Amino acid sequence: MPTKNFLSQKQLKKLQEAIQESNSPRVRERALILLLSNDGKTYQQISSFIGCSYRTVAYWCTHGDPNDIDSLKDGREKGNYRKATEEYNRLLMEAINKEPFEVGYDKKEWTGERLATYLAHKTGIELSGSSVRRILRDKNMIISGRIKYRVTKKRQKKMQSS
Repeated sequence: MPTKNFLSQKQLKKLQEAIQESNSPRVRERALILLLSNDGKTYQQISSFIGCSYRTVAYWCTHGDPNDIDSLKDGREKGNYRKATEEYNRLLMEAINKEPFEVGYDKKEWTGERLATYLAHKTGIELSGSSVRRILRDKNMIISGRIKYRVTKKRQKKMQSS
């Protein structure tokens, strides 16, 4: 049977505040794991109650520090690492408003790969053509031949349904 009441009043208060105030569901879950463990619940009981794996409970009971709520966070809280900076995005938007021959290419139209190569030369940031197309898609932009246009909401819904 696990040890009961191993947390101090200060630690209990910090964990309870984390559950009430944290914007992150993961931090709230991990704080709850520590509180339930403090109440004498087994890892199996905690995992069944919360609906997470036994391994998750075991990990956070061992590695979660009730004195440091930041220890309950992980890299996912920051979001994915993005290579493309604001400057890269700005240069991308400038580039699609020019023709490729204006910047030294002997082609008439932009492709994702060609934009990626051009911007890698300008910025030193190497992305794939599909990543460049994803950035443009996120900005509701499409490169189709020589035509660069914004996607309307109606067209965007139609593209998603097909």
